[in-house]
Amino acid sequence: MPILINLDQVLADREMKSKELAEIIGITQANLSILRSGKAKAVRFSTLEAICKALDCQPGDILAYAED
Repeated sequence: MPILINLDQVLADREMKSKELAEIIGITQANLSILRSGKAKAVRFSTLEAICKALDCQPGDILAYAED
């Protein structure tokens, strides 16, 4: 998939666990895991906004495009 999810790296940089992020943004750990693994087919802008707010980052810090 040409869209890469760098959420694990941003979490590590912020020294935050995914469980903590899930609680802060109000989604289940299972849904966050799907997003982190790159298996998500879509992400709501409201979820992306909440992640960026919680991690004090930009969407480009989390998402990247790479050609196959």
